[in-house]
Amino acid sequence: MNGATWSLFLSFPWAIAAGLLIAAVCAMFGVFVILKRVVFIGITLAEMAACGIAAAMLAALSPLLGAVLFTLLTVALLAAPFEERRIPRDAVMGALFVAASSLSVLLVSRSGFGLREVKSLLYGDLILASAADLRVLAAVLLPACAYLILMIRPTLYAFLDREASTVLGARPCRWELLFFVVLGLVVAVASKVAGALLVFCYLVAPSAAALLLSRRLGRVLALAAGLAVAATLGGLAASFRHDWPTNQTIGVATCAMPALAGLAAAGVRFLKPE
Repeated sequence: MNGATWSLFLSFPWAIAAGLLIAAVCAMFGVFVILKRVVFIGITLAEMAACGIAAAMLAALSPLLGAVLFTLLTVALLAAPFEERRIPRDAVMGALFVAASSLSVLLVSRSGFGLREVKSLLYGDLILASAADLRVLAAVLLPACAYLILMIRPTLYAFLDREASTVLGARPCRWELLFFVVLGLVVAVASKVAGALLVFCYLVAPSAAALLLSRRLGRVLALAAGLAVAATLGGLAASFRHDWPTNQTIGVATCAMPALAGLAAAGVRFLKPE
């Protein structure tokens, strides 16, 4: 970066700190989302958070309160045993996603907010993050990250080996529900600042890239967080330098990670002696 870009880059310390925190924590949670093969839950929860923000705007309540409430209600609904009624959980998530997307527009149309403010609240704009936003993010995301690291073993067993989890005395259903409740809180708070699409991108792309590069869970978590942070810094720098939309620039940089990781993994396999 040249001097002007670096100066502009440092003019938004709250946006940079918020973006790095959201990127790292969401990427780590995304590893488990991919391992559980419930990728679509990320965009469903994020869209429900946006719907909660729209409802809160209409009711003159805190947007964060609306996002958290709608997200946790969605987690509780998805915890129901739909498979016993021969309904795939993906179908339920798809219906919730469409309903939330449509309801958000209907709720916003009833509000008196301007288009710019509505787009900022519903879809986020990382560059507008404030010190207050960063404090809320830290209060939720840092404990969530600590939970993920400390409870990594029972969570992994509950996701990948339910029989072993039961033998060890753990109840996999409870561990799964606890994980998704914490994930819901993370998505709700992050979506308020970064927007639904960018949060979903963080949940999927860096973790997918990390899983292509390593099979050791600890290394995968570290790689996912590192790649998300690198993409965020690169996206922020590019958006500042070229005056591009911040969220979309970071999203493109983040989504490029799996392709680059795939090429790197293929190169290593090609060069590795048989």
